[in-house]
Amino acid sequence: MLSRSRCLGKNMKECKWNDTFPNKPSSAPSNLWLRYFHPFFFTTDSSRYLQEGDIVPRRSRSAFNCRNCYWPQSMDGIVRIPYVLDPTYEENHVRGILEAMAEFETLTCINFVKRKTERDYLIIRSADGCWSNYGKVGGGQTVSVMKGGCMWKGIIQHELDHALGFLHEHSRSDRDKYVKIMWEYISPADRPDFRKFENSNNLGLPYDYSSVMHYGPHTFTNTTGKATIVPVPDGSVHIGQRLGLSNLDVAKINKLYNCSRCSTIIDAAFGSLKSANYPRNYSDNTNCVWLIRTRSRKISLHFRDFDLRRTRGCQGDYVKVYDGSSKYSPVLMNKTCGSQIPTDVVSSSSLMLIEFVTDGADTASGFQATFTSARMQRRFNTRN
Repeated sequence: MLSRSRCLGKNMKECKWNDTFPNKPSSAPSNLWLRYFHPFFFTTDSSRYLQEGDIVPRRSRSAFNCRNCYWPQSMDGIVRIPYVLDPTYEENHVRGILEAMAEFETLTCINFVKRKTERDYLIIRSADGCWSNYGKVGGGQTVSVMKGGCMWKGIIQHELDHALGFLHEHSRSDRDKYVKIMWEYISPADRPDFRKFENSNNLGLPYDYSSVMHYGPHTFTNTTGKATIVPVPDGSVHIGQRLGLSNLDVAKINKLYNCSRCSTIIDAAFGSLKSANYPRNYSDNTNCVWLIRTRSRKISLHFRDFDLRRTRGCQGDYVKVYDGSSKYSPVLMNKTCGSQIPTDVVSSSSLMLIEFVTDGADTASGFQATFTSARMQRRFNTRN
């Protein structure tokens, strides 16, 4: 196996090696996959090593429990993080990055906003690999999202999560209760990526095998087919994914940044959802979202019961459905209220967002819905 990347630049902010995919995306070109799964850029200056594979180290602040590393919250409770994008990104790259950012805005109190004159901001650019600083460091700080190799939603969110102040999930102080690190299958140069931070801030929330911040089972293995991380006590538990933020990822962001956002991610091929307290009346001043996420399947949403206070234009209480993962996605069902059950809605992709908003006036019993999914048919060009 090739040696692990160490450093490419003359200053610490240029020092990097590539983060890793937990599992190879099915569409990943084999040469890119090999490059990112087995990175091999390095120099001999060990003082410039990245921590955990994709985090630029700090010299003066703790890299695992830093109170000064977080972005400030505005008076309205929103955490606005300015950014600039690399002008060399093509339209599809920009779209992918903005979609990854939009999920943060939908599910948490984090809003990424275009920089005006702010002193502290993110510089999102296509450098060598996928890497980030840990938390807010001051001034313009790089988040590297390289064209091609890093352009998956979960990878972009992984690096943005580092910039928010989060380390890898398998580096938590309590990780030994949940995973076993198989050191014999990890080359010495790669072992720092699997270090445990004894004083990590776990926010009082459970360990998350499905976190977008968790390595996959074979990350940096030096022996084909041998796992470097094994869940305990049940070794069959799936670990690591790059589809997008998990429920606990969202909960951790909201807790760290003191946000009361009501949001739920449903990773399933079928299931149900309902308004709070259903069939009793829902509460005033509610703003909740459900993100349904399947694997390569269209989603069909069916309302079994529907009773929301009727107002003109449904400006008070309403349900709205989006064809995607954010409120910037196309609308499948516009604001709907009253007691007539809406017609079924079907997504064009494997993502659907349901939004439920109420005002401070009278309430009603709310809604109950079920969803199913079906494989999306691929279109093939044929030649006569």
